[in-house]
Amino acid sequence: MTAQGLCADLLIRGGTIVDGSGGEPFIGDVALCGDAIAFVGAHYAGTAREEIDATGCIVTPGFVDIHTHYDGQAVWSDTLSPSSSHGVTTAVLGNCGVGFAPCRKADHQALIRLMEGVEDIPGVVMAQGLPWDWETFPQYLDALASRPRDIDVACLLPHSPLRVWVMGERAIAREAATDDDLAQMRAIAREALDAGAIGFATSRLNIHRTKTGELIPTYGADTRELIAITGALAEAGTGVFQAVLDAPFETWEDELTRLIAVAESSGRPATFTLALANSGPNTWDAPLRMVDEARARGVEIWPQILPRPIGMISGWALSTHPFCLCPSYQPLANLTLEEQLPQLRDPVMRAQLLSEMPQPGHPLAMLTRNWDWMFPFGDPPQYEPAADQSIGALARAQGRSPEDVAYDALMERDGNGMILNTLGNFHEARLDALIGLVRRADTVIGLGDGGAHYAAICDASYPTFMLTYWVRDRAGERLSVAEVVQMLAAKPARVVGLDDRGLLRAGYKADVNVIDMDALRLHAPVVRHDLPGGGRRLDQTATGYVATVVSGEVIRRADQPMDVRPGRVVRGMQQAPVAPMPA
Repeated sequence: MTAQGLCADLLIRGGTIVDGSGGEPFIGDVALCGDAIAFVGAHYAGTAREEIDATGCIVTPGFVDIHTHYDGQAVWSDTLSPSSSHGVTTAVLGNCGVGFAPCRKADHQALIRLMEGVEDIPGVVMAQGLPWDWETFPQYLDALASRPRDIDVACLLPHSPLRVWVMGERAIAREAATDDDLAQMRAIAREALDAGAIGFATSRLNIHRTKTGELIPTYGADTRELIAITGALAEAGTGVFQAVLDAPFETWEDELTRLIAVAESSGRPATFTLALANSGPNTWDAPLRMVDEARARGVEIWPQILPRPIGMISGWALSTHPFCLCPSYQPLANLTLEEQLPQLRDPVMRAQLLSEMPQPGHPLAMLTRNWDWMFPFGDPPQYEPAADQSIGALARAQGRSPEDVAYDALMERDGNGMILNTLGNFHEARLDALIGLVRRADTVIGLGDGGAHYAAICDASYPTFMLTYWVRDRAGERLSVAEVVQMLAAKPARVVGLDDRGLLRAGYKADVNVIDMDALRLHAPVVRHDLPGGGRRLDQTATGYVATVVSGEVIRRADQPMDVRPGRVVRGMQQAPVAPMPA
Protein backbone atom coordinates (compact mmCIF):
# COMPACT_ATOMS: atom_id res chain seq x y z
CA MET A 1 0.00 0.00 0.00
CA THR A 2 1.37 3.44 -0.89
CA ALA A 3 0.35 7.01 -0.38
CA GLN A 4 1.24 9.56 -3.07
CA GLY A 5 1.24 13.29 -2.63
CA LEU A 6 0.27 13.29 1.03
CA CYS A 7 2.29 15.48 3.40
CA ALA A 8 2.37 14.10 6.94
CA ASP A 9 3.26 16.07 10.03
CA LEU A 10 5.19 13.12 11.43
CA LEU A 11 6.37 9.97 9.67
CA ILE A 12 7.58 6.94 11.62
CA ARG A 13 9.50 4.98 9.04
CA GLY A 14 10.71 1.40 8.77
CA GLY A 15 9.65 0.00 12.11
CA THR A 16 8.06 -3.32 13.01
CA ILE A 17 4.41 -2.35 13.31
CA VAL A 18 2.55 -4.06 16.14
CA ASP A 19 -0.82 -2.49 15.49
CA GLY A 20 -2.72 -3.51 18.64
CA SER A 21 -5.10 -5.91 16.92
CA GLY A 22 -3.16 -8.99 17.96
CA GLY A 23 -2.26 -9.64 14.33
CA GLU A 24 1.16 -10.53 12.99
CA PRO A 25 3.67 -7.65 13.17
CA PHE A 26 5.02 -6.31 9.87
CA ILE A 27 7.64 -3.82 8.75
CA GLY A 28 6.24 -0.55 7.46
CA ASP A 29 5.51 3.13 7.99
CA VAL A 30 3.06 5.11 10.11
CA ALA A 31 2.19 8.65 9.05
CA LEU A 32 0.42 11.13 11.31
CA CYS A 33 -1.49 14.25 10.27
CA GLY A 34 -2.51 16.48 13.14
CA ASP A 35 -3.94 14.38 15.93
CA ALA A 36 -4.94 11.44 13.71
CA ILE A 37 -3.20 8.55 11.99
CA ALA A 38 -3.21 9.12 8.22
CA PHE A 39 -1.45 6.00 6.95
CA VAL A 40 -0.30 2.59 8.14
CA GLY A 41 1.31 0.28 5.61
CA ALA A 42 4.40 -1.10 3.93
CA HIS A 43 5.58 2.15 2.38
CA TYR A 44 4.50 5.77 2.68
CA ALA A 45 5.42 7.55 -0.55
CA GLY A 46 4.48 11.06 0.51
CA THR A 47 6.54 13.67 2.30
CA ALA A 48 6.66 14.58 5.98
CA ARG A 49 7.65 17.60 8.01
CA GLU A 50 9.43 15.36 10.53
CA GLU A 51 10.62 11.76 10.44
CA ILE A 52 11.53 9.20 13.09
CA ASP A 53 13.70 6.32 11.91
CA ALA A 54 12.18 3.27 13.60
CA THR A 55 14.47 0.68 12.01
CA GLY A 56 14.99 -2.17 14.45
CA CYS A 57 12.21 -0.91 16.75
CA ILE A 58 8.60 -1.84 17.29
CA VAL A 59 5.90 0.74 16.63
CA THR A 60 2.80 0.39 18.80
CA PRO A 61 -0.34 2.31 19.70
CA GLY A 62 -0.12 4.37 22.87
CA PHE A 63 -0.98 2.31 25.95
CA VAL A 64 -4.15 2.81 28.00
CA ASP A 65 -4.11 2.36 31.80
CA ILE A 66 -7.69 2.17 33.02
CA HIS A 67 -6.85 2.27 36.77
CA THR A 68 -4.46 5.05 37.80
CA HIS A 69 -5.81 7.28 40.62
CA TYR A 70 -4.20 10.37 39.07
CA ASP A 71 -7.14 12.47 40.35
CA GLY A 72 -4.81 14.75 42.30
CA GLN A 73 -1.63 14.55 40.24
CA ALA A 74 -3.53 15.53 37.09
CA VAL A 75 -4.29 18.80 38.89
CA TRP A 76 -0.93 19.66 40.44
CA SER A 77 1.42 18.27 37.78
CA ASP A 78 1.69 18.59 34.01
CA THR A 79 3.32 15.15 33.71
CA LEU A 80 1.60 11.93 34.71
CA SER A 81 4.73 10.01 35.56
CA PRO A 82 5.61 7.23 35.98
CA SER A 83 2.88 6.20 33.50
CA SER A 84 3.92 8.48 30.65
CA SER A 85 7.51 7.20 30.85
CA HIS A 86 6.22 3.68 30.19
CA GLY A 87 4.29 4.35 26.98
CA VAL A 88 0.92 5.18 28.54
CA THR A 89 -0.87 7.88 26.56
CA THR A 90 -4.33 7.70 28.19
CA ALA A 91 -5.02 7.33 31.93
CA VAL A 92 -8.38 6.74 33.64
CA LEU A 93 -9.06 8.49 36.97
CA GLY A 94 -11.74 8.16 39.65
CA ASN A 95 -11.08 4.47 40.28
CA CYS A 96 -12.32 2.59 43.36
CA GLY A 97 -14.92 5.24 44.03
CA VAL A 98 -12.46 7.74 45.55
CA GLY A 99 -11.56 11.15 44.22
CA PHE A 100 -12.03 14.87 44.74
CA ALA A 101 -15.35 15.72 43.12
CA PRO A 102 -18.09 16.50 43.73
CA CYS A 103 -16.95 18.21 46.94
CA ARG A 104 -18.23 21.16 48.94
CA LYS A 105 -15.65 23.34 50.68
CA ALA A 106 -16.77 21.99 54.05
CA ASP A 107 -15.88 18.45 52.98
CA HIS A 108 -12.29 19.01 51.77
CA GLN A 109 -10.72 17.54 54.89
CA ALA A 110 -13.01 14.51 54.82
CA LEU A 111 -11.88 13.63 51.29
CA ILE A 112 -8.24 14.32 52.16
CA ARG A 113 -8.49 11.90 55.10
CA LEU A 114 -10.12 9.37 52.80
CA MET A 115 -7.37 9.60 50.17
CA GLU A 116 -4.65 9.53 52.86
CA GLY A 117 -5.92 6.18 54.05
CA VAL A 118 -7.18 4.46 50.90
CA GLU A 119 -4.55 5.70 48.46
CA ASP A 120 -1.61 6.55 50.75
CA ILE A 121 -1.36 10.16 49.54
CA PRO A 122 0.03 12.41 52.31
CA GLY A 123 -2.44 15.03 53.50
CA VAL A 124 0.09 17.84 53.07
CA VAL A 125 0.47 16.91 49.40
CA MET A 126 -3.25 17.32 48.79
CA ALA A 127 -3.58 20.38 51.02
CA GLN A 128 -0.81 22.20 49.14
CA GLY A 129 -1.30 20.67 45.71
CA LEU A 130 -5.06 21.06 45.23
CA PRO A 131 -6.52 24.55 44.67
CA TRP A 132 -10.07 23.19 45.02
CA ASP A 133 -11.27 25.53 42.29
CA TRP A 134 -14.28 23.29 41.73
CA GLU A 135 -17.20 21.84 43.63
CA THR A 136 -19.31 19.86 41.19
CA PHE A 137 -17.99 17.05 39.01
CA PRO A 138 -18.48 19.05 35.78
CA GLN A 139 -16.44 21.86 37.36
CA TYR A 140 -13.70 19.34 38.22
CA LEU A 141 -13.57 18.22 34.58
CA ASP A 142 -13.33 21.87 33.55
CA ALA A 143 -10.48 22.38 36.05
CA LEU A 144 -8.64 19.40 34.57
CA ALA A 145 -9.24 20.71 31.05
CA SER A 146 -7.76 24.09 31.96
CA ARG A 147 -4.39 22.59 32.90
CA PRO A 148 -1.73 21.38 30.45
CA ARG A 149 -0.40 17.83 30.75
CA ASP A 150 1.55 15.31 28.74
CA ILE A 151 -1.10 12.59 28.24
CA ASP A 152 -4.89 12.29 28.01
CA VAL A 153 -7.10 11.62 31.02
CA ALA A 154 -10.61 10.23 31.24
CA CYS A 155 -12.64 10.25 34.44
CA LEU A 156 -15.01 7.97 36.29
CA LEU A 157 -17.45 9.53 38.77
CA PRO A 158 -16.29 8.31 42.22
CA HIS A 159 -18.90 6.99 44.63
CA SER A 160 -17.46 8.19 47.98
CA PRO A 161 -17.47 11.94 47.23
CA LEU A 162 -20.84 11.57 45.50
CA ARG A 163 -22.27 9.95 48.64
CA VAL A 164 -20.78 12.62 50.93
CA TRP A 165 -22.09 15.41 48.67
CA VAL A 166 -25.63 14.07 48.92
CA MET A 167 -25.70 12.62 52.46
CA GLY A 168 -23.05 14.55 54.41
CA GLU A 169 -22.22 13.01 57.79
CA ARG A 170 -24.74 10.23 57.18
CA ALA A 171 -22.52 9.01 54.34
CA ILE A 172 -19.41 9.00 56.53
CA ALA A 173 -21.40 7.07 59.15
CA ARG A 174 -22.35 4.64 56.33
CA GLU A 175 -26.08 4.99 56.86
CA ALA A 176 -28.43 3.58 54.25
CA ALA A 177 -29.45 6.01 51.52
CA THR A 178 -33.06 7.17 51.46
CA ASP A 179 -35.19 7.28 48.32
CA ASP A 180 -34.49 11.01 48.08
CA ASP A 181 -30.74 10.38 48.46
CA LEU A 182 -30.84 7.83 45.66
CA ALA A 183 -32.73 10.18 43.35
CA GLN A 184 -30.15 12.92 43.96
CA MET A 185 -27.21 10.57 43.39
CA ARG A 186 -28.71 9.33 40.15
CA ALA A 187 -29.33 12.90 38.95
CA ILE A 188 -25.75 13.93 39.76
CA ALA A 189 -24.43 10.82 38.01
CA ARG A 190 -26.38 11.77 34.91
CA GLU A 191 -25.01 15.32 35.12
CA ALA A 192 -21.48 13.88 35.35
CA LEU A 193 -22.03 11.65 32.31
CA ASP A 194 -23.42 14.55 30.31
CA ALA A 195 -20.32 16.59 31.24
CA GLY A 196 -17.96 13.82 30.13
CA ALA A 197 -17.56 11.14 32.81
CA ILE A 198 -16.86 7.75 31.23
CA GLY A 199 -18.63 5.85 33.99
CA PHE A 200 -19.01 5.31 37.72
CA ALA A 201 -16.73 3.62 40.27
CA THR A 202 -17.11 2.25 43.79
CA SER A 203 -15.26 0.28 46.47
CA ARG A 204 -16.59 -2.36 48.83
CA LEU A 205 -13.18 -3.42 50.18
CA ASN A 206 -12.83 -3.42 53.96
CA ILE A 207 -9.13 -2.58 53.91
CA HIS A 208 -9.96 0.64 52.09
CA ARG A 209 -10.04 2.89 55.15
CA THR A 210 -9.43 6.49 56.08
CA LYS A 211 -6.17 7.64 57.66
CA THR A 212 -7.70 7.12 61.10
CA GLY A 213 -8.88 3.61 60.26
CA GLU A 214 -12.57 4.20 59.62
CA LEU A 215 -14.35 2.31 56.87
CA ILE A 216 -14.94 4.37 53.74
CA PRO A 217 -18.40 5.84 53.01
CA THR A 218 -19.17 3.28 50.27
CA TYR A 219 -18.33 0.17 52.28
CA GLY A 220 -21.50 -1.86 52.60
CA ALA A 221 -23.57 0.34 50.26
CA ASP A 222 -26.40 -1.93 49.20
CA THR A 223 -27.27 -3.21 45.76
CA ARG A 224 -30.29 -0.92 45.63
CA GLU A 225 -28.01 2.13 45.85
CA LEU A 226 -25.66 0.88 43.14
CA ILE A 227 -28.55 0.04 40.83
CA ALA A 228 -30.05 3.49 41.38
CA ILE A 229 -26.81 5.30 40.52
CA THR A 230 -25.94 3.13 37.52
CA GLY A 231 -29.46 3.73 36.30
CA ALA A 232 -28.02 7.01 35.05
CA LEU A 233 -25.66 5.00 32.84
CA ALA A 234 -28.61 3.05 31.48
CA GLU A 235 -30.56 6.23 30.84
CA ALA A 236 -27.62 7.91 29.08
CA GLY A 237 -26.70 4.74 27.19
CA THR A 238 -23.04 5.25 28.05
CA GLY A 239 -20.44 4.53 30.70
CA VAL A 240 -18.69 1.66 32.44
CA PHE A 241 -19.09 0.53 36.06
CA GLN A 242 -15.84 -0.18 37.95
CA ALA A 243 -15.71 -1.82 41.39
CA VAL A 244 -13.26 -3.25 43.84
CA LEU A 245 -15.09 -5.97 45.72
CA ASP A 246 -14.69 -7.26 49.27
CA ALA A 247 -13.55 -10.71 48.20
CA PRO A 248 -11.91 -12.78 49.54
CA PHE A 249 -12.96 -11.23 52.87
CA GLU A 250 -16.51 -11.92 51.71
CA THR A 251 -17.32 -14.72 49.30
CA TRP A 252 -16.88 -14.24 45.59
CA GLU A 253 -20.40 -15.61 45.15
CA ASP A 254 -21.97 -12.86 47.25
CA GLU A 255 -19.82 -10.05 45.89
CA LEU A 256 -20.02 -11.02 42.22
CA THR A 257 -23.74 -11.73 42.43
CA ARG A 258 -24.18 -8.11 43.49
CA LEU A 259 -21.88 -6.75 40.75
CA ILE A 260 -23.60 -8.83 38.08
CA ALA A 261 -27.03 -7.69 39.26
CA VAL A 262 -25.94 -4.05 38.93
CA ALA A 263 -24.44 -4.61 35.48
CA GLU A 264 -27.51 -6.53 34.34
CA SER A 265 -29.84 -3.81 35.58
CA SER A 266 -27.89 -1.02 33.88
CA GLY A 267 -27.08 -2.90 30.70
CA ARG A 268 -23.60 -1.37 30.87
CA PRO A 269 -20.16 -3.06 31.05
CA ALA A 270 -18.61 -3.65 34.47
CA THR A 271 -15.03 -4.34 35.55
CA PHE A 272 -13.72 -5.56 38.89
CA THR A 273 -10.33 -6.30 40.42
CA LEU A 274 -9.39 -9.98 40.38
CA ALA A 275 -6.36 -11.09 42.40
CA LEU A 276 -4.91 -14.55 42.98
CA ALA A 277 -4.07 -16.01 46.38
CA ASN A 278 -0.39 -16.80 46.82
CA SER A 279 -0.97 -20.24 48.25
CA GLY A 280 -3.60 -22.90 48.71
CA PRO A 281 -6.20 -24.07 46.20
CA ASN A 282 -7.17 -22.25 43.04
CA THR A 283 -9.32 -19.28 44.11
CA TRP A 284 -10.04 -17.77 40.71
CA ASP A 285 -11.92 -20.44 38.77
CA ALA A 286 -15.12 -19.92 40.77
CA PRO A 287 -15.44 -16.18 40.05
CA LEU A 288 -14.46 -16.76 36.43
CA ARG A 289 -17.27 -19.32 36.09
CA MET A 290 -19.68 -16.67 37.34
CA VAL A 291 -18.29 -14.25 34.77
CA ASP A 292 -18.76 -16.87 32.03
CA GLU A 293 -22.36 -17.49 33.10
CA ALA A 294 -23.14 -13.78 33.19
CA ARG A 295 -21.61 -13.23 29.76
CA ALA A 296 -23.67 -16.11 28.38
CA ARG A 297 -26.73 -14.07 29.43
CA GLY A 298 -25.37 -10.98 27.69
CA VAL A 299 -23.93 -9.24 30.77
CA GLU A 300 -20.54 -7.71 29.95
CA ILE A 301 -18.15 -8.31 32.86
CA TRP A 302 -14.38 -7.71 32.73
CA PRO A 303 -12.09 -9.07 35.47
CA GLN A 304 -9.21 -6.59 35.81
CA ILE A 305 -5.75 -8.04 36.48
CA LEU A 306 -2.29 -6.72 37.36
CA PRO A 307 0.20 -8.82 35.32
CA ARG A 308 2.72 -9.26 38.15
CA PRO A 309 2.57 -9.70 41.94
CA ILE A 310 0.22 -7.43 43.86
CA GLY A 311 1.97 -6.08 46.90
CA MET A 312 4.01 -3.35 48.48
CA ILE A 313 7.60 -2.17 48.39
CA SER A 314 9.06 -1.74 51.87
CA GLY A 315 11.89 0.56 52.90
CA TRP A 316 13.00 2.90 55.66
CA ALA A 317 12.10 5.88 53.45
CA LEU A 318 8.72 4.39 52.45
CA SER A 319 5.30 4.02 54.05
CA THR A 320 5.77 0.49 55.32
CA HIS A 321 8.53 -1.86 56.43
CA PRO A 322 8.68 -4.72 58.96
CA PHE A 323 9.48 -2.35 61.85
CA CYS A 324 7.13 0.54 61.03
CA LEU A 325 4.68 -0.42 63.82
CA CYS A 326 7.33 -1.18 66.45
CA PRO A 327 7.16 1.18 69.47
CA SER A 328 10.84 2.13 69.28
CA TYR A 329 10.53 3.12 65.64
CA GLN A 330 7.73 5.65 66.21
CA PRO A 331 10.06 8.58 67.15
CA LEU A 332 11.83 8.02 63.81
CA ALA A 333 8.74 7.68 61.64
CA ASN A 334 8.52 11.33 60.55
CA LEU A 335 12.25 11.87 60.10
CA THR A 336 14.06 11.86 56.79
CA LEU A 337 16.13 8.82 55.92
CA GLU A 338 19.31 10.82 56.58
CA GLU A 339 18.00 11.70 60.05
CA GLN A 340 17.00 8.09 60.75
CA LEU A 341 20.21 6.41 59.67
CA PRO A 342 22.47 7.23 62.65
CA GLN A 343 19.96 5.61 64.99
CA LEU A 344 19.21 2.69 62.67
CA ARG A 345 22.95 1.95 62.54
CA ASP A 346 23.19 1.94 66.32
CA PRO A 347 23.50 -1.70 67.50
CA VAL A 348 21.39 -0.91 70.56
CA MET A 349 18.52 0.45 68.44
CA ARG A 350 18.82 -2.48 66.06
CA ALA A 351 18.61 -5.00 68.92
CA GLN A 352 15.59 -3.18 70.34
CA LEU A 353 13.72 -3.15 67.03
CA LEU A 354 14.52 -6.82 66.40
CA SER A 355 13.06 -7.71 69.79
CA GLU A 356 9.78 -5.81 69.46
CA MET A 357 6.48 -6.96 68.03
CA PRO A 358 4.44 -4.60 65.81
CA GLN A 359 1.61 -2.73 67.53
CA PRO A 360 -1.86 -2.54 65.94
CA GLY A 361 -2.09 -0.15 63.00
CA HIS A 362 -3.40 0.25 59.48
CA PRO A 363 -4.40 -3.13 57.96
CA LEU A 364 -1.78 -2.84 55.21
CA ALA A 365 1.00 -2.04 57.67
CA MET A 366 0.01 -5.16 59.61
CA LEU A 367 1.05 -7.22 56.58
CA THR A 368 4.71 -6.23 56.77
CA ARG A 369 5.95 -9.50 58.34
CA ASN A 370 4.75 -11.80 55.62
CA TRP A 371 8.22 -13.37 55.68
CA ASP A 372 7.85 -16.22 53.17
CA TRP A 373 6.37 -13.82 50.60
CA MET A 374 8.86 -10.99 51.09
CA PHE A 375 12.00 -10.72 48.95
CA PRO A 376 15.04 -8.42 48.83
CA PHE A 377 14.36 -6.07 45.93
CA GLY A 378 17.42 -4.93 44.02
CA ASP A 379 18.45 -3.54 40.65
CA PRO A 380 17.42 -4.82 38.19
CA PRO A 381 14.13 -5.45 39.98
CA GLN A 382 12.98 -9.07 40.10
CA TYR A 383 9.20 -9.58 40.11
CA GLU A 384 9.30 -13.39 39.96
CA PRO A 385 11.93 -14.22 42.59
CA ALA A 386 12.65 -17.81 43.54
CA ALA A 387 10.88 -19.07 46.65
CA ASP A 388 14.22 -19.87 48.31
CA GLN A 389 15.12 -16.18 48.14
CA SER A 390 12.32 -15.02 50.43
CA ILE A 391 13.23 -13.39 53.74
CA GLY A 392 11.82 -16.40 55.56
CA ALA A 393 13.72 -18.93 53.43
CA LEU A 394 16.99 -17.02 53.72
CA ALA A 395 16.56 -16.81 57.48
CA ARG A 396 16.04 -20.56 57.78
CA ALA A 397 18.99 -21.32 55.51
CA GLN A 398 21.29 -18.98 57.46
CA GLY A 399 20.07 -19.90 60.94
CA ARG A 400 18.99 -16.33 61.62
CA SER A 401 15.72 -14.64 62.48
CA PRO A 402 13.72 -13.20 59.58
CA GLU A 403 13.77 -9.84 61.37
CA ASP A 404 17.58 -9.89 61.25
CA VAL A 405 17.65 -10.75 57.53
CA ALA A 406 15.05 -8.07 56.75
CA TYR A 407 17.01 -5.44 58.70
CA ASP A 408 20.13 -6.19 56.66
CA ALA A 409 18.15 -5.98 53.41
CA LEU A 410 16.78 -2.57 54.36
CA MET A 411 20.25 -1.28 55.32
CA GLU A 412 21.73 -2.07 51.90
CA ARG A 413 22.74 0.85 49.67
CA ASP A 414 23.18 3.20 52.65
CA GLY A 415 19.72 2.50 54.01
CA ASN A 416 18.01 2.62 50.62
CA GLY A 417 17.47 -1.13 50.44
CA MET A 418 13.97 -2.31 49.57
CA ILE A 419 11.88 -5.44 50.09
CA LEU A 420 9.15 -6.64 47.71
CA ASN A 421 6.18 -7.81 49.77
CA THR A 422 4.07 -10.00 47.48
CA LEU A 423 0.50 -10.15 48.81
CA GLY A 424 -1.18 -11.77 45.81
CA ASN A 425 -0.88 -12.86 42.16
CA PHE A 426 2.16 -14.99 43.06
CA HIS A 427 0.58 -18.43 43.35
CA GLU A 428 3.09 -20.98 44.61
CA ALA A 429 5.80 -18.34 44.12
CA ARG A 430 5.32 -18.35 40.34
CA LEU A 431 3.56 -16.15 37.80
CA ASP A 432 2.44 -19.13 35.71
CA ALA A 433 -1.23 -18.82 36.70
CA LEU A 434 -1.36 -15.29 35.30
CA ILE A 435 -0.68 -16.42 31.73
CA GLY A 436 -3.98 -18.18 31.29
CA LEU A 437 -5.82 -15.32 32.96
CA VAL A 438 -4.40 -12.47 30.87
CA ARG A 439 -4.98 -14.50 27.69
CA ARG A 440 -8.70 -14.86 28.37
CA ALA A 441 -10.90 -12.91 25.99
CA ASP A 442 -12.83 -11.39 28.91
CA THR A 443 -10.01 -10.14 31.14
CA VAL A 444 -8.30 -6.76 30.95
CA ILE A 445 -4.92 -5.52 32.20
CA GLY A 446 -4.91 -2.58 34.60
CA LEU A 447 -4.22 -1.48 38.17
CA GLY A 448 -1.16 0.70 37.52
CA ASP A 449 -2.17 2.98 40.44
CA GLY A 450 0.44 5.53 39.34
CA GLY A 451 -1.19 8.36 41.30
CA ALA A 452 -1.73 6.47 44.55
CA HIS A 453 0.19 4.56 47.21
CA TYR A 454 3.05 6.89 46.36
CA ALA A 455 5.41 5.50 48.99
CA ALA A 456 4.30 1.86 48.91
CA ILE A 457 3.97 0.66 45.30
CA CYS A 458 5.17 1.53 41.82
CA ASP A 459 3.05 -0.61 39.50
CA ALA A 460 2.56 2.03 36.80
CA SER A 461 5.63 0.48 35.16
CA TYR A 462 3.75 -2.69 34.24
CA PRO A 463 3.74 -1.93 30.46
CA THR A 464 7.54 -2.05 30.38
CA PHE A 465 7.53 -5.15 32.60
CA MET A 466 5.19 -6.92 30.19
CA LEU A 467 7.33 -6.05 27.17
CA THR A 468 10.61 -7.00 28.84
CA TYR A 469 9.78 -9.90 31.13
CA TRP A 470 6.70 -11.51 29.61
CA VAL A 471 7.80 -11.09 25.98
CA ARG A 472 11.59 -11.28 26.10
CA ASP A 473 13.27 -12.31 29.34
CA ARG A 474 11.19 -14.89 31.20
CA ALA A 475 12.70 -18.34 31.45
CA GLY A 476 9.28 -20.01 31.44
CA GLU A 477 6.27 -19.61 29.17
CA ARG A 478 6.09 -16.20 27.54
CA LEU A 479 3.61 -14.02 25.68
CA SER A 480 4.07 -12.73 22.14
CA VAL A 481 4.67 -9.05 21.53
CA ALA A 482 1.44 -8.88 19.49
CA GLU A 483 -0.54 -10.32 22.42
CA VAL A 484 1.00 -7.93 24.92
CA VAL A 485 0.49 -4.79 22.82
CA GLN A 486 -3.16 -5.72 22.34
CA MET A 487 -3.47 -6.17 26.13
CA LEU A 488 -1.86 -2.78 26.77
CA ALA A 489 -3.65 -0.73 24.12
CA ALA A 490 -6.69 -1.90 22.19
CA LYS A 491 -8.29 -4.08 24.83
CA PRO A 492 -8.35 -1.63 27.76
CA ALA A 493 -9.45 1.15 25.40
CA ARG A 494 -12.42 -0.98 24.29
CA VAL A 495 -13.40 -1.90 27.88
CA VAL A 496 -13.83 1.75 28.92
CA GLY A 497 -15.38 2.81 25.62
CA LEU A 498 -12.46 4.78 24.18
CA ASP A 499 -12.82 3.25 20.75
CA ASP A 500 -10.94 6.01 18.95
CA ARG A 501 -7.52 4.79 20.20
CA GLY A 502 -5.51 1.66 20.91
CA LEU A 503 -5.00 0.65 17.26
CA LEU A 504 -2.60 1.78 14.56
CA ARG A 505 -5.12 2.35 11.79
CA ALA A 506 -5.97 5.28 9.57
CA GLY A 507 -8.36 7.65 11.29
CA TYR A 508 -7.50 6.54 14.83
CA LYS A 509 -5.99 8.90 17.37
CA ALA A 510 -2.29 9.62 16.78
CA ASP A 511 -0.99 8.09 20.01
CA VAL A 512 2.10 6.01 19.20
CA ASN A 513 5.16 4.43 20.84
CA VAL A 514 8.46 3.66 19.14
CA ILE A 515 10.34 1.14 21.30
CA ASP A 516 13.78 -0.41 20.97
CA MET A 517 13.04 -3.88 22.32
CA ASP A 518 16.71 -4.85 22.47
CA ALA A 519 17.54 -1.82 24.60
CA LEU A 520 14.35 -1.84 26.69
CA ARG A 521 15.15 -1.98 30.42
CA LEU A 522 13.08 -1.51 33.56
CA HIS A 523 15.08 0.12 36.36
CA ALA A 524 14.65 -0.20 40.11
CA PRO A 525 12.28 2.24 41.80
CA VAL A 526 13.80 5.24 43.54
CA VAL A 527 12.39 7.63 46.12
CA ARG A 528 11.79 11.18 44.94
CA HIS A 529 10.55 14.16 46.94
CA ASP A 530 8.85 16.01 44.11
CA LEU A 531 5.22 16.03 45.21
CA PRO A 532 3.64 19.25 46.53
CA GLY A 533 5.02 20.14 49.94
CA GLY A 534 8.07 17.98 49.29
CA GLY A 535 6.02 14.78 49.53
CA ARG A 536 7.75 11.52 48.65
CA ARG A 537 6.91 9.02 45.98
CA LEU A 538 8.38 5.98 44.31
CA ASP A 539 9.37 6.59 40.72
CA GLN A 540 10.50 3.95 38.24
CA THR A 541 12.07 4.75 34.91
CA ALA A 542 12.82 2.77 31.78
CA THR A 543 15.21 3.02 28.88
CA GLY A 544 14.40 1.99 25.35
CA TYR A 545 11.46 4.25 24.53
CA VAL A 546 12.69 5.99 21.39
CA ALA A 547 9.58 8.16 21.22
CA THR A 548 6.10 8.48 22.70
CA VAL A 549 3.57 10.46 20.69
CA VAL A 550 0.28 11.92 21.96
CA SER A 551 -2.16 13.49 19.49
CA GLY A 552 0.62 13.66 16.92
CA GLU A 553 3.13 15.44 19.18
CA VAL A 554 6.28 13.80 20.56
CA ILE A 555 6.02 14.07 24.35
CA ARG A 556 9.08 11.90 25.10
CA ARG A 557 12.17 11.23 23.03
CA ALA A 558 15.01 8.87 23.98
CA ASP A 559 13.42 8.37 27.42
CA GLN A 560 13.40 12.10 28.16
CA PRO A 561 10.35 14.39 28.42
CA MET A 562 9.84 17.03 25.78
CA ASP A 563 8.43 20.49 26.40
CA VAL A 564 5.02 19.83 24.85
CA ARG A 565 1.75 19.12 26.63
CA PRO A 566 -0.89 17.90 24.16
CA GLY A 567 -2.84 15.83 26.68
CA ARG A 568 -6.49 16.64 27.09
CA VAL A 569 -9.55 15.56 29.05
CA VAL A 570 -11.44 12.89 27.12
CA ARG A 571 -15.09 13.71 27.65
CA GLY A 572 -17.30 10.67 27.42
CA MET A 573 -16.97 7.44 25.54
CA GLN A 574 -15.45 7.81 22.07
CA GLN A 575 -16.59 6.23 18.82
CA ALA A 576 -14.23 4.39 16.48
CA PRO A 577 -13.52 6.23 13.23
CA VAL A 578 -16.29 5.53 10.73
CA ALA A 579 -13.94 5.25 7.78
CA PRO A 580 -10.22 5.65 7.14
CA MET A 581 -8.95 9.07 6.27
CA PRO A 582 -8.22 9.47 2.56
CA ALA A 583 -4.70 8.52 1.56
